[in-house]
Amino acid sequence: MHTQSRIPKLNDTTFDGALMWFSEMQCSELLFHPEDDPANIIRISNGERMFTNGEVVELRFLLNEIETSLGHDKLVEAAYPIFMNAFGNQLDA
Repeated sequence: MHTQSRIPKLNDTTFDGALMWFSEMQCSELLFHPEDDPANIIRISNGERMFTNGEVVELRFLLNEIETSLGHDKLVEAAYPIFMNAFGNQLDA
């Protein structure tokens, strides 16, 4: 039995592609900081792991693809405006 992944598809590893992917992660209520290991992300509401073992493998792969393409700093930079939006902080254009 094959289940469909909850992890959004990464369309490309450009900065804009990474920005879109983080945005889709937020919309799916799966956003986490890219410097954190997805295996260690715990939902506050119930104390359970957010991601399955399979999703952890998938996320590590996708984050590695983005980091390989953009570099570590740009990976984090792409996530930044999505985090600010998630926390209710509107960034200036």
